[in-house]
Amino acid sequence: MDELSEPANLRFLRRMVTVLTTVMIFGVVIVIGLLVTRLGSKAPDLPAQITLPDGATATAFTQGPDWYAIVTDRNEILIFDRMTGKIKQTVIVD
Repeated sequence: MDELSEPANLRFLRRMVTVLTTVMIFGVVIVIGLLVTRLGSKAPDLPAQITLPDGATATAFTQGPDWYAIVTDRNEILIFDRMTGKIKQTVIVD
């Protein structure tokens, strides 16, 4: 019995799907690898202790190269000097 040969365009399509699947798998592995190495490289340096004014409760934290800021439940932002730990500025949020 004669076996039917596969049409050329179907063979080409199957090879293209295989190549594209392989490229996508390698791409996903590379993206995951980059995310793991970039995001896991260094955690931010947090101050060991922060002293807030009496009765204030921290609701958010952010930092810059030489300062860090605490948002309190009293609608104020306290900006601290990183070296001394003292309040540099207080911003009242209306």
